[in-house]
Amino acid sequence: MEDKRLKPALDYFRRKNWKPFPFQIETWQDYLDGKSGLLNAPTGSGKTFALWFPVILEYILAHPDTWQKPQKNGIQIIWVSPLRALAQDIQLAMQEVCQTMGLPWRVAVRNGDTDAKTRAALKRNPPECLITTPETLHVLISQKDHKKFFQSIKTVVVDEWHELVGNKRGVQVQLALAYIQAICPHEFKRWAISATLGNLEMAGQVLLGNKLPMHVVKADIEKEILIHSVFPDEIEKYPWAGHLGIRMLDKVIPIIEAGRTRLLFTNTRSQTEIWYQKILEAKPEWSGWIAMHHGSLDMKVRAWVEQALHEGRLKLVVCTSSLDLGVDFRPVDRVIQIGSPKGVSRFMQRAGRAGHQPGLPSEAFFVPTNALELIEAAALRNAIEEKDLESQSPPTLCYDVLIQFLVTLAVGEGFRPEELFPILKATHAYAKLSWEEMNWMLDFVTKGGESLSSYQDFQKVVIDDIGMYKVSNKRIAMKHRLSMGTIVSEAMLKVKFKNGTYLGTVEEYFIAKMKIGDRFFFAGRSLELVQIKDLSAIVKVSEKKTNNVVSWMGARMSLSSKLSDKIREILEKYNLGKVESEEVRQVLPILDLQSKLSIVPDRTTFLIESHQSKEGFHLFFYPFEGRMIHELMSAMIAYRISVSYPISFSIAMNDYGFELLSDTYLDIEELLEEDLFTTHQVKEDILACVNESEMARRKFREIAGISGLVFQGYPGKPMTFKHIQSNSSLLFQVFETYDPDNLLLKQAQNEAINDQMEEDKLLDALKKINQQRIVVKRPVQFTPFSFPIMVDRLSRTSISSETIEDRVAKIQASFEIQD
Repeated sequence: MEDKRLKPALDYFRRKNWKPFPFQIETWQDYLDGKSGLLNAPTGSGKTFALWFPVILEYILAHPDTWQKPQKNGIQIIWVSPLRALAQDIQLAMQEVCQTMGLPWRVAVRNGDTDAKTRAALKRNPPECLITTPETLHVLISQKDHKKFFQSIKTVVVDEWHELVGNKRGVQVQLALAYIQAICPHEFKRWAISATLGNLEMAGQVLLGNKLPMHVVKADIEKEILIHSVFPDEIEKYPWAGHLGIRMLDKVIPIIEAGRTRLLFTNTRSQTEIWYQKILEAKPEWSGWIAMHHGSLDMKVRAWVEQALHEGRLKLVVCTSSLDLGVDFRPVDRVIQIGSPKGVSRFMQRAGRAGHQPGLPSEAFFVPTNALELIEAAALRNAIEEKDLESQSPPTLCYDVLIQFLVTLAVGEGFRPEELFPILKATHAYAKLSWEEMNWMLDFVTKGGESLSSYQDFQKVVIDDIGMYKVSNKRIAMKHRLSMGTIVSEAMLKVKFKNGTYLGTVEEYFIAKMKIGDRFFFAGRSLELVQIKDLSAIVKVSEKKTNNVVSWMGARMSLSSKLSDKIREILEKYNLGKVESEEVRQVLPILDLQSKLSIVPDRTTFLIESHQSKEGFHLFFYPFEGRMIHELMSAMIAYRISVSYPISFSIAMNDYGFELLSDTYLDIEELLEEDLFTTHQVKEDILACVNESEMARRKFREIAGISGLVFQGYPGKPMTFKHIQSNSSLLFQVFETYDPDNLLLKQAQNEAINDQMEEDKLLDALKKINQQRIVVKRPVQFTPFSFPIMVDRLSRTSISSETIEDRVAKIQASFEIQD
C-alpha cells in the first residue's frame, strides 16, 4: 500500500517517467519517521534525491495548504559537501525539483568562491537550502548574529562522508553540528551519505554523536563495475615499477577513440602531465578535444574542464583524484585507470564516474604500469565482487582543531566554557576530553600558555565582565577568519606568464632545483623559467620540448591492507594450482619463474630471500603490507640488526616487500634466532630508528597553522614558506625547551608516530608474520619479486651517465636462467 506522505515525490517521479528505487523510498519513510542515520548507495544511483525529497515532503506535510506560497522559512536544510566542484551539480538538481513541483524554495551555494554581495544577500534573506563546505560552516559560526541564522534548521546532510570521516575536516563537521544543535531550539536530523566505506556503523555514529541512535539504509543496487585489463604484448619475466606505463599508449589510444567521452585517471599529478603530453604528441588533431584536470591547476581551468565535460564537448580528460568524487558527468562512458589505484574504495570511486546514472554499468579499463600490477587488477575485481571495502579511522583529540574552534566562537558571539564543555564531549572526536585539557586550551587562547604569555599576538581571547570568552580586537578577528580550516598544503609557488596569466601552482621544492632558463612541462605546455618573484614562478612558452615534468611530494600511494589481503589470497590459489582470472593467467611466466628460483609467498608463508651480487649482500623480505608499512618495518629491522652487528644498510621497498643491502654477509637464520619480528618494544624501536624530532617538527608546522599560532598571510600577500617554516620551527624549539607539556607539542609527536609511521598497522603486520611459516631461500639470481625492489633503489640512488633503462637491461642480460 502506497504511503500517502510520499505522494508529491512519487508524482514528480511519474512525471519524469522514473521509478524510485526501494532504498530511496525507505530513506524518505525513515526520515519522515524522525530517524537520523547513514545512507550507503553506489555512485550515480540517486543518493541526492533520497535525502532531498523527504525534506520537501516534511515541509509539505507541515504546510498542507500553503506550501506553494512564497514564505520566509529560513534555512531548512544545510547540505555539506567536501568539494566546491560538487555544489553546482547539486544546486541545479535540487532547484529543478522545486520548480517542477511548484515549491517556491531557493537553493543557494555558500563557499570560499562566493562573492561579498551574494554573501550579504544570503545573510539578509537565507535560502531554504544552503549548500556549503566544512570550512564555510565554521565561517558562518564566526559571524556575530549567527544564532538567528541556524534557528530554523530541520536537518544537516553531509555528502561524501567517507572523504571526511578519517581526517580533521570531519572533526570540523562534528564540532559545527554539535554547536549548531546546542543553539537550535529543536533537535534536527543528521544524515551522512557514503558510497564506499567498510565500517558504515562506526562512520555514521561519528557524525551522529553520542545522543542520536544509529540507523543505516543500504541500497540493494548492484552497480555493476566491468573491469577490462589491458594486457601488454609481452609479459617480461622481470617486471619493474613504471616500466610499462607510457609504453601502453598504443593500446590506450584505441580505447579512447572507441567511446564518446573518457576519463583517464593516473595516481599522480606528474603522471597526468606526462600522459596528456604523450597523447597529444600521438594525436595532435585531438588538440581542443582533450584536457587535463588536477589539484594544482588554476580553479578557472578546472571549472572550464568540468563544464565542458558536462556538455560533452571533450573526448578525454586526463586527471588525478581531483575528479574522484561525485560530480555528475553523464557523457563519460568509460574510465581508464593507469597503474594500480592501490585501494578498492578509490578504484570504485573512479570507476563510478562512468555510466553515472541509475541502472547503467560502470566500465573501467585497467592499464598496468608493470606486469605484477595485473594481479592487483584481479584482486580489485575479487574485492568489489565481495563488497570488501577499506574502513576509515576517525581522529580524536585534535587540539589544534579545537583551539581554532574556540577562537571561532570567540570571534562570533563568544562562549562560556562551562556551557561549551558538554557540547564538545557530545562529539566522537572529543568524547575523552578532560577538564584539565580544556583549561590548558583556554589558557592558551587567552594568555598564549606558559611560554608565550609575554607576546600580545598570542593573547587572542579576552574574558568579559560576565565570564564570556570573546575576541574584541578586530585585527585578530580578521586574521582568524582568513586562516580558518584544516587543509594544509606544501609550500606552493604560483606559475604565471609575464602578463599575469595564472596557470596553477607547483611545490616550492621543485622550482628550487631549477635555474633561470630551465624548461619544464606543466599545464600541458613546455615552459621556460624566466624569474622567481615573491611567491611566483614567472614563465614563458618554450618552443623546445622537455622531459622535465613537474613532480609533487608524496606522489606514491601505498597499497591498502584490504587489497594486499586479496593479493595474497590469489597467490595462495596459485600455489594450489588454481588460476581463476585472465590477469593471473597472463602473469604465470612471472609466478612460475618466481616459484622455480624461490617460492611464491602467500597467506601462510613469509618469504625471506638472501642473495649476493656485485653490489653486496641482499636480504629481501616480503610482508605484502604496502610501501608505507615497509618503509617503517625495514628501518626497524635494520635498527634491530645493527644493535647486535656493526653494519650499514641501503634500504629499498615497494608495495610487496623491502630490501636491506649491505657490504657484509649476514646469516639470516642466525638473525631470526634473535626474534627480529617480535612485537615487544615496537614503539621504542620505532623511536630509535626514525628521526622523531624532525618528523614531529614537520607535523608541528601543520598544527601551528591550524591552531592559529602561525599566520599564513593576507589574500594576495601570503607569508613566504620560509617565514612560516622558521616561525613554526622557532615555536617548536620554544615549546620543547620551556613548555614540554604543551598539548600541541604532544599532538605533533603523536601524529608523527601514528600518522606517518602507522604504529598500529605495523603491529598487526608483525603479528601476521609471527603466525606464518618463515621460509628462507637463497636464489642464484634476483627473482621476479626481488627485481622491482632492487630497480626502485637504483632509480632513486643512481648517479650515472647511463639511463636506468640501460642499466636494467644490462642486469637482465646477465641472468642465466636454467630450464
